[in-house]
Amino acid sequence: MILPIVAYGNPVLRKVCHDIVVDYPNLEKFIDDMWETMYASNGVGLAAPQVNRDIRMFLVDSTQVFENMEEEEKKGFKDDPGFKQVFINAHITKLNGEEWAYNEGCLSIPKIREDILRQEEVTLDFVDENFMARSETYTGITARVILHEYDHIEGKLFIDYLSPLKKKLMKGKLSDISKGKVSVDYKMSFPKK
Repeated sequence: MILPIVAYGNPVLRKVCHDIVVDYPNLEKFIDDMWETMYASNGVGLAAPQVNRDIRMFLVDSTQVFENMEEEEKKGFKDDPGFKQVFINAHITKLNGEEWAYNEGCLSIPKIREDILRQEEVTLDFVDENFMARSETYTGITARVILHEYDHIEGKLFIDYLSPLKKKLMKGKLSDISKGKVSVDYKMSFPKK
């Protein structure tokens, strides 16, 4: 089932999410719904808060990023052809490498894209969809998508990395998004007025 993506302004996007236990109700169905929602929205990652759940879970499919890149672009990334994974109860244990800029967007903040600096490598502890404990290190685009989604479970948005001036300049656009004055080709839920 395709779930509505919550728009900027919904308080759930600013919550620090909580860990879940293995018998979390209907987890398998929820994961399936999140994958379906992410693909229907043309996303490469989706976090539980974006579908109105304040739990520490997100999905990543960075293979889609590489499918849309030119061959020349792909050469700079060790993580080509990308990676697909469910992350539950994720906690970063290490950030490493140089910060680099890449143009990011967010399904909850449609029509806004900005260059964001992030480190090139992340290590995190998490459990997968079978609740198997894992500790993995990711690099490049995959690390970037993971860090973007991880921010969601920490109550942070990519626009938080922007300068005060840039944030001030986009205030009107953000207000329009929170009021539902934005046209997208996927299902969205807007904050109550």
